[in-house]
Amino acid sequence: MYDKTLAEQSRALTEGTISSVELTQSYLDRIKKLDTHLNSYITVTEELALTQAADADRQRAMGNSQPLMGIPLAYKDLFCTKGIKTSCGSKMLDNFISPYESTVTSRFHNAGAVMLGKTNMDEFAMGSSNENSYYGPVKNPWDHAAIPGGSSGGSAACIAARLAAGAVGTDTGGSIRQPASHCGITGIKPTYGRVSRYGMIAYASSLDQAGPMAQTAEDAAMMLNIMAGFDPRDSTSIDREVPDYTVTLNNSLEGMTIGLPKQYFTGGLSSDVEQRIHESIAEYKKLGAKVKDISLPNSELSIAAYYVIAPAEASSNLSRFDGVRFGYRCNNPKNLEDLYKRSRSEGFGEEVKRRIIVGTYALSSGYYDAYYIKAQKIRRLICNDYLNAFKECDIIMGPTAPTPAFNIGEKNNDPVAMYLSDIYTLSVNLAGLPSISVPIGLGNNNRPVGLQIIGQHFDEAKLLNVAHKLQQSTDWHLKQPSTLR
Repeated sequence: MYDKTLAEQSRALTEGTISSVELTQSYLDRIKKLDTHLNSYITVTEELALTQAADADRQRAMGNSQPLMGIPLAYKDLFCTKGIKTSCGSKMLDNFISPYESTVTSRFHNAGAVMLGKTNMDEFAMGSSNENSYYGPVKNPWDHAAIPGGSSGGSAACIAARLAAGAVGTDTGGSIRQPASHCGITGIKPTYGRVSRYGMIAYASSLDQAGPMAQTAEDAAMMLNIMAGFDPRDSTSIDREVPDYTVTLNNSLEGMTIGLPKQYFTGGLSSDVEQRIHESIAEYKKLGAKVKDISLPNSELSIAAYYVIAPAEASSNLSRFDGVRFGYRCNNPKNLEDLYKRSRSEGFGEEVKRRIIVGTYALSSGYYDAYYIKAQKIRRLICNDYLNAFKECDIIMGPTAPTPAFNIGEKNNDPVAMYLSDIYTLSVNLAGLPSISVPIGLGNNNRPVGLQIIGQHFDEAKLLNVAHKLQQSTDWHLKQPSTLR
């Protein structure tokens, strides 16, 4: 049953052909068998999972049923979970047991979902390959020599390996969509403010957004139904009615206009990814959609703007990790200054320290106007490009990543090359737009390729509909890595 989609498992639980305890145990057994090789989990909550599964079975027997009741899920290890370690993939929080529950995880608990554990990630969500984790890199289930993408690489890998029915990730500059692309699964970044950030350890507060990762768009829609909604505890949460995302999945695409940005199809895009994209566009034409060339003239500035804004916000957010209140503390500090210096230098990894330094520099006196303010002005230009483009088309399509997954260690010594792997996703976060990545085939090295679909603010239902229609006419979303058969 673990190889069935979340939606299929939900129907099986409702029909009584399997119990949540049986389903949960099958995942736990599979995690024990396979995850020693993949390293997708940091913490497995076996006892809690079986307790929650037994409770879900009792609730269903009493006639109390919800779509996700008894479904085994995994959460990226930056969502605070009461009484359970929340490490953010960092030595700094290796000993941190959260005293409270995040809004996202509490909503899933209230819906009766089962928590299998917390997934591996780039430290404090900073990375594109999941190689920056204190707990070691995650391996791509399709090819163990390849990265799974980052920073939600553990969440993507565990779905691809069928080690959870669904998982929750976060996306600051592509960290749901890029690993979804590299691992051959579906992942959606909702509109900024659509999902609460309360209890989600912050990287860059104006960019971070949580979203579902699963095999299919239908599965993601079921999860987003639980996740989305206003939260008064989050000042960035938007008070807007949440539709049932499953209702419009089968809407016709007849007459819909797809915009193809000319800036996305340049020399930086590998030929195998471009071929898969055009094959998918041809499929959408068969479904009744029209295609139009558009322009996003400032998209090439997204990397420069992002890597000023995000590190600046990280510099502020991570200042709380100082060895005084919680988390890692150095041994035998000589004085308060020594405590600060050694706790932070020993507790943070290289990439986190690099971004803190960059962000602090950008915010410093004399450079704030030259860098941070200018980056925010570019951010507005990028957002305006999208708003103008949507006057000509209904949705925008293009690659999620410029290449299939690269090898572990391939870009470790070249931060700029690593940053370029997010070139197609960063601008979406800067504009606060929703976007989804769906699997559309394999590249030349038999590693997955993803199609990115971008919508207007709060157009998640449309994106899920567009993704679902493609998945009804293709079967790439059902393919499993041969390494796990």
